[in-house]
Amino acid sequence: MIRRIEYKWLVAIVFVFGLFMNLLDVTIVNVALPTFARDFGASTTTIQWVVTGYLLSLAVFIPVSGWAGDRFGTKRIFMIALLMFILGSLLCGFARDIEVLIAFRVLQGVGGGLLTPVGIAMLMRAFPPAERAQAAALIAIPTVVAPASGPVLGGYLVEYQSWHWIFYINVPIGIAGLIAAALFLREEKQANPGRLDVPGFLLSASGLACVMYALAEAGPRGFDDARVLLFGLLGLALLAVFTIVELRTAQPMIDVRLFRNKLFRAAILVQFIGFAGFAGALFILPLLLQAEMGLSPLQSGLTTFPQAIGVAMMVQPVGRLYHRLGPRRMMMVGMAGAAVVTLSFLLVDLETSQWWIRLIMLIRGWFFAFTLVTLPAAAYATISSEDTGRATAIFNTGQQVGSSFGVALLATVLSNRLIHHHSALGVPGAEQSALLAFHDAFIAAAVLVALAVALALFIDDKEAAGTMRQGAAPAVSGEPVAGARTDRPDG
Repeated sequence: MIRRIEYKWLVAIVFVFGLFMNLLDVTIVNVALPTFARDFGASTTTIQWVVTGYLLSLAVFIPVSGWAGDRFGTKRIFMIALLMFILGSLLCGFARDIEVLIAFRVLQGVGGGLLTPVGIAMLMRAFPPAERAQAAALIAIPTVVAPASGPVLGGYLVEYQSWHWIFYINVPIGIAGLIAAALFLREEKQANPGRLDVPGFLLSASGLACVMYALAEAGPRGFDDARVLLFGLLGLALLAVFTIVELRTAQPMIDVRLFRNKLFRAAILVQFIGFAGFAGALFILPLLLQAEMGLSPLQSGLTTFPQAIGVAMMVQPVGRLYHRLGPRRMMMVGMAGAAVVTLSFLLVDLETSQWWIRLIMLIRGWFFAFTLVTLPAAAYATISSEDTGRATAIFNTGQQVGSSFGVALLATVLSNRLIHHHSALGVPGAEQSALLAFHDAFIAAAVLVALAVALALFIDDKEAAGTMRQGAAPAVSGEPVAGARTDRPDG
């Protein structure tokens, strides 16, 4: 029976295993953060590294994945990535202190960073160009379902089993995917993969790590602290050197020359700031719900879950509106609406009904869908076909770095404001003062999303006209959009 299935569908089935597991892990951990803080006696700035370490690791290894697949074979790299993700998950479950957990989350991120881009490359090669819309639609299923399932499944496991099971659950799913990959995937290599850009890899990894560490330490220490300044300036210097090196490298890991493309540059900036605001708010909300409002992990997951429902509800309607309104207005509506909805958390107090918070999250998901649909369409509209692979690396890396930046920034703001209001996370009798700190953090998240509205003004609908034709269907994933213009490498 299996032999009757076309190879392209076998690739799709195997890839969905890995993609679902990878995306599930992004959200399933959030509801366990208060439990980590309690069980490990860790501060907010330390706990945020459970999320930030994973996202940063994703960002660092996503650009490497394309070269690795071309050089060593997509099947081999996909299976190695899957195995690393399974091993990282198993080790996370065994962790007995917060530092070890963070280290194993980084290992998970290495697997996840290699997994998704290689899987997308296999999928796009297996499907002929005329059928890639079907492939994009298939990717959209786990893209929506996995993040939606994460908070609820994570809440159930933390409350009725233990937090260890939010990691152990990846093991059977990953093993099933590993077996399917070994049995059904074909090995594919490219004739001239080029060399790995080792200087670029080392400079970007160390620069990002230094900047994020400085940001995390700024919460309890202040921005004028010597350690914060040292690591912050060192990180920025390393990233500046990285940019210079990449401009002079024939085959760079991240082709920064693509930022000369005006439309691509604007879309990446909107994505970076917008995702920072979205991810940062989603990081601090479970802390408020559990540490201050007393909700259980499952109740917390059920309360944040409607955001994913909102996204799923609006993806198709927004896709149809895109052809009429274009990316600039769609992004501005999405970001402006999300900023206002995020500010509505200022009306939430310790007695607010969970249903009101669920309504806020549902509406937030509606507006988030405007961003998810329009960003890929605008980003790739004027990218040439030969630059598509490198543009995809930048797009996916920007999303992960933006999210990790938002988590680190909001954790820093929350930590700083807790100190300012003479409070601490989850301390009995100090809930009202802690609530003020959370309100300040939500203001910071709303400001980030509002800044993305201003950046969306630089999106030019005329340049994205090729994606606005009825045959060009926007996708919610990070690959190019069918029908996008590929004849103009520069804006």
